[in-house]
Order: sequence, then structure tokens, then C-alpha cells
Amino acid sequence: MKIAVGSDHAGYEMKKYVLSWLEGQGHDIQDMGPFSEESVDYPDFARKVAESVAEGRHEQGILMCGTGIGVSIAANKVHGIRAALACSPEFAALARQHNNANVLCFSARFNDTSTVGRILESWFGAGFEGGRHQRRIDKIESCC
Repeated sequence: MKIAVGSDHAGYEMKKYVLSWLEGQGHDIQDMGPFSEESVDYPDFARKVAESVAEGRHEQGILMCGTGIGVSIAANKVHGIRAALACSPEFAALARQHNNANVLCFSARFNDTSTVGRILESWFGAGFEGGRHQRRIDKIESCC
């Protein structure tokens, strides 16, 4: 799967773990930055990842910042993006199953690598259930 990954400076170290995890699973990944811990603005990187997914260059995106909140808000400003903040593996699975989320967001400061690994496993192990959930996705897409 082609995946775009980005963060801000607070997520830089966790992003390195995520990139390694994804490589280990055989995914085709693109690091959209940043490339150091120098202070940056998370909306810049959230937009890069979200636009890449919305335009079809990548199938999914993964974003992280200190809390995960900022990148999820910024990514959701891009039409066609359903970015979900996953605080647990269960949230990640439900975001895919019920919301057909195409960008996973999480906190780099409030999660350790073990938890992030479980979040990623749940995200990639789940699929969209369709049915009544598709009707809701259609409403989201038509209003925004």
C-alpha cells in the first residue's frame, strides 16, 4: 500500500518508528517531513499528506503531532479526507470500519511505541464495513 507519513517537530522521533514499522510490513511509504526536530508548523505537513491522499498519489496517510489533535483538524480541511484521531487500537479499527478514514492521526507525546504499534496493527487490520456506514460517509462528503 502507498502511504504518506508526516508529523511536526514533536512527532519527529515517533515518525521514525512509524516509518520503520511500515517498511517492515512491506508498505510503499513516503516521508513528507519534517526531516529534523527543528520547530515547524504542523498544518504545513498535515496539508502535504492530506492533499497527497485526496489526489490519489497515496492510498492512506499517517500524521502525528504532540497531541494528534492539530494534525487531524488541519488534515480534515482538505476535501475528501476523513482524518481520525486514534487514541487506542480500538479507535483506529472503528475509524476504518465505520468512518472509512483515510488518514490516521495520533499523539506522539502521549503514546509509546508499543501502543503506536498496536494502533497501526488495528488500522491496517480493519476494513470499511460499508452498509449503513456508507450512507453517513456520503452525507459527510456532500456537506463539506
